[in-house]
Amino acid sequence: MTFLDRISLFEPLDFFAVALLFGLWAGIGFWVENPSKKHLSTAMIMAQYRREWMCEMITRDPRIFDAQILGNLRQGTAFFASTCVIAIGGALALIGNADRLAGVAADITLMDHPDIVWELKLIVMTVFLTNAFLKFVWANRLFGYCSVLMAAVPNDPDHPKAKIRADQAAHINITAAKGVNRGLRSIYFALASAAWLAGSIPLILASLTTVTVIWRREFASHSRKILLNH
Repeated sequence: MTFLDRISLFEPLDFFAVALLFGLWAGIGFWVENPSKKHLSTAMIMAQYRREWMCEMITRDPRIFDAQILGNLRQGTAFFASTCVIAIGGALALIGNADRLAGVAADITLMDHPDIVWELKLIVMTVFLTNAFLKFVWANRLFGYCSVLMAAVPNDPDHPKAKIRADQAAHINITAAKGVNRGLRSIYFALASAAWLAGSIPLILASLTTVTVIWRREFASHSRKILLNH
């Protein structure tokens, strides 16, 4: 079966649904990371708290509390990375047994498609999961860099390099958190892409629902209101 033959197995609405899925994923990611100054996202508000954290760390003695917090953050990224590996393995296993999946899907959706259709749909999910895994692994490493920079902050608040090292640690910490957020968004849309197994309309609905949930959590959640209370 040629590439054109495989493409012909999908309807125009399928292409629209997939384009919408990736478009919303990229769009909400850009919006969250580049919000207007009048209406910051939760991620950007937390970035300011991370800067304040590093400034407070300069005068904190001992810094065991800061080390524990960073250790918890690294554990979180390790957990999500290992979860993504398991999910990727499951998706690849399904791709390798697409004939069984096709039988189950046909019973649920009443649609009879060749195995290659189900395999391509699962590949989309795998792409999101792989991206999430890479983001979590990099974030974990950045949190490691941050721990080294935190250790390099002089104990003397008046030391000329104290504020410089704290600012560097804050920047790396924020970059790592950005990677975590990107990984989580990829997981959200990986779950949304699973709706494609039921058809293009379910995929469109799942994509719109997912982006709405992310938008609400970043721009209209109760936790955001609490963070804004200075």
